[in-house]
Amino acid sequence: MGSVFHRTNDKTNQHQGMMNRLENMEATIQKLLSAVDKLDPKPTATQAKAEIEKREQTKGKAKKLFPNSALFQKWGEDLSEEEQREAENLFIKYGYNAFLSDRLPINREIPDTRDARCAEKKYPADLPSLSVILIYLDEALSIIKRAIRSLIDKTPADLLREIILVDDHSANEDLKEMLDDYIRVIHEERPGLLKRVVHKEQLGLTRARLSGWEVATGDVVAILDAHIEVHLQWAEPLLARIKEDRTVILTPVFDRVGYDDLKVNKYGPMAQAFDWALWCMYEQFRPEWYTLKDESLPAKSPSIMGILVADRKFFGEIGSLDDGMKIYGGENVELGIRVWLCGGGVEVIPCSKIAHIERNRKPYLPDLSVTMKRNALRVAEVWMDEYKLNVRIAWNLPLNQSLDIGDVSERKALRERLKCKPFKWYLDNIYPMLDPLADLVAYGALINQWKPDLCIDQGPVPGSTPILYRCHYYGPQRCYYHKNGQLYIGGIKSHKYNSNRCLVDPDSGAYPALHECKLAEQNKFHMLWDFKQGSFIQNRQTKRCLEIAQGQDGNYQLIVQRCNGQIWRIQNYMSERVF
Repeated sequence: MGSVFHRTNDKTNQHQGMMNRLENMEATIQKLLSAVDKLDPKPTATQAKAEIEKREQTKGKAKKLFPNSALFQKWGEDLSEEEQREAENLFIKYGYNAFLSDRLPINREIPDTRDARCAEKKYPADLPSLSVILIYLDEALSIIKRAIRSLIDKTPADLLREIILVDDHSANEDLKEMLDDYIRVIHEERPGLLKRVVHKEQLGLTRARLSGWEVATGDVVAILDAHIEVHLQWAEPLLARIKEDRTVILTPVFDRVGYDDLKVNKYGPMAQAFDWALWCMYEQFRPEWYTLKDESLPAKSPSIMGILVADRKFFGEIGSLDDGMKIYGGENVELGIRVWLCGGGVEVIPCSKIAHIERNRKPYLPDLSVTMKRNALRVAEVWMDEYKLNVRIAWNLPLNQSLDIGDVSERKALRERLKCKPFKWYLDNIYPMLDPLADLVAYGALINQWKPDLCIDQGPVPGSTPILYRCHYYGPQRCYYHKNGQLYIGGIKSHKYNSNRCLVDPDSGAYPALHECKLAEQNKFHMLWDFKQGSFIQNRQTKRCLEIAQGQDGNYQLIVQRCNGQIWRIQNYMSERVF
């Protein structure tokens, strides 16, 4: 018994010693934790709540560093000053909100903005295969990733043969190895889906599109910008229509993605058209489409904005794109005109929708009018016959001024080989709303010989009083004299549905006025003038002349009064239309 009791006491003593050591260790740990708390104290629940409330109160209170930037007009209230600087620098670089793009999911959901009838449509099982070509120059990497991801997620895998990335000599480092890394990730999912074409020098938009088309292998090519996201079931209606008719060039309907907040704004179907300067624009379809009362149906369009879908072989047969076009502008209008004249057609497909970022600025040139003007004259020389002077008029170019538009002999030979129709047929049958500007005999700045440094100007807008202003020769000072006696001031409209502004003698008071020509005609205003180059400008009804006079303040004013023989000259005068 005694030995047993002795062993029990030993265990008790051992247990007690262990407990003492644990207590000493816990005390030591508490001392260490107290010391750490003094260095980095943990907030209490009350302190944490107060800190959150403080942050909420100061949220959006950072100084606005770029109040005049287009990026921050509706977006960026909660950014710190450091974040504002980063966002603005990226905006200047890309022309859209790359800061926000980098923080959005690559596979973000966008709203389905199609007409409800589109979702009910059924398409053939044996649709043509599709090659998608993405064109880019110095895009943000996250934008390109999102375009690729949306194409993969929203195009049936059995239809999407390849995505071809065409880099027109970007300077961005992240479009090299980092893009290659992303391509490798995609190829783990879809081996060989992505191809890359990289230009060793900047060749321009037209050449980039051609580079993608030349390596494509699908039955159909879709040539897109890289700053897009496709909508659900975007490809099927395009492929089905080309399966029906391989001679149509198609375009989807673009929803606008705001360059600032990257939100998708729904756009309805519209025709894609142009003015005489060949700037692209939206306008109404022909009336017969609206009588069908079904916005899911294809609609004919005079031209195309740039994003296009075509049968790959037909695209080549009809001349693809004119690789003589420089850098940017006009190539899409040229394609639309050529397709219509040479045996095909252009259609908008409302059930195919693509969300497209409208950049705040384009990446190619600070002033796109430089190449746009040159390219427009090239299109006019090849395709517009006796109407080609209208392009010069739209750009206010002198009759005798020559611009290098490149060699057009091959394109003229193409037109002859394809047995294309005359441009007048296009105006009569495809684009009757484009005003032929017939019987226009003079255009440009209108200058009085007495004060050759001053030009007639449309004056403040809104307003209806023309003025004299130092000559700068831009739009407000462009005048047009019509054979019927009308004198337009402040530009000329390219379309019949618009109204020019006509110079009018009110027949009372000393000052002339400007009124819409249609309104002036309806109200029988005195709107007809006699004018010859180097002579007076006299109203046919009132017999008063347009002249200038110096006011008491020393400034010169435009007036109408009894004729004193003042002489006027206009920049470009034709006794009759010369082509």
